[in-house]
Amino acid sequence: MNIEAVELRRVAIPLVSPFRTSFSTQTRRDVLLVRVVTDQAEGWAECVAIADPLYSSEYTDAAHRVIADHLLPRLFAATRVNADLVAPLLRPVRGHRMAKAAVETAVLDAQLKASGVSLSSHLGATATHVDSGVSVSIYDEIPALLGAVESYLLAGYRRIKLKIQPGWDIEPVAAVRERFGSQICLQVDANSAYTRSDARHLATLDEFGLLMIEQPLDEEDVAGHAELARIVRTPICLDESIVSAQTAYEAIRADACAIINIKPGRVGGYLEARRVHDLCAAAGIPVWAGGMLETGIGRSANLALAGLPNFTLPSDISASDRYFQQDLTEPITMSADGRIEIPKGPGIGVAPIPHVLKELTVSTQVLKP
Repeated sequence: MNIEAVELRRVAIPLVSPFRTSFSTQTRRDVLLVRVVTDQAEGWAECVAIADPLYSSEYTDAAHRVIADHLLPRLFAATRVNADLVAPLLRPVRGHRMAKAAVETAVLDAQLKASGVSLSSHLGATATHVDSGVSVSIYDEIPALLGAVESYLLAGYRRIKLKIQPGWDIEPVAAVRERFGSQICLQVDANSAYTRSDARHLATLDEFGLLMIEQPLDEEDVAGHAELARIVRTPICLDESIVSAQTAYEAIRADACAIINIKPGRVGGYLEARRVHDLCAAAGIPVWAGGMLETGIGRSANLALAGLPNFTLPSDISASDRYFQQDLTEPITMSADGRIEIPKGPGIGVAPIPHVLKELTVSTQVLKP
């Protein structure tokens, strides 16, 4: 395809309620959208970087600048492009995987729309629906947490994930287990809030029959996770530590995890995410689809990936109304039994609603070769 223009659009979309983790509290999403216009079709993508460099070193303003100043000039220098060429073209720019993922995904969406192929088919998905789990933020008090968990269970979510941090871990997990019983699928996510010295404390979570403990230690401490895995019986899942198929391979080789959370933005795009999936499948490591509070644009693409066969655990892909009063796209809905249908249309299968997009847009930048 020939790229005729790329639009970088900033959108501010409020959350229905604050989302608190061990590293921040979000009340809205500052979203960077990438629209690629080609001679055959246009493609959309969402950069999953958040407003501040707290989950990772990437953040929205920096992603915007690196795309405009460093990634697009390299893309424009190519005579013709397809999605498979994007990563090699952008490789000279170090890091910035979330920014690269947004560019690659927009090109891939345009390419697949031009050929009439869905992203799920292109990636090799075998499922038609995804089991939906929900991520529950940190609360000030246990009763508020229990009320939130109850509402999500009544809505049909198949798995509950509790965000934890030092001082908010054993008590909330125990309270949820006591209130809702051992039959609910329950896991916790620390977002790197603990250190190796907390190993014995984290081991006390073993009594609650959790599905996993996600990313307890710093993202670079793969050896520490391997040590922790020898002390804690609950399976260790890595999230922030996995930024490529290579890092997934090293973590598996070091016995640092029993499960891996795949986030396409974190690993540089859906093509690399598929490679992580395939590597884990070959190693017998189950995977599941993480989330970054995406709008329907990013959420629909995540659904396509989550249809691959080794995604055997409930995802973090929730219905639109979990986070937004009004999504950028037609709402992604969940069935009463906690399942979300994978889009069947060409590309990511969705597009922004024009009047909603216009209302929520903060700024727009158009760049051309």
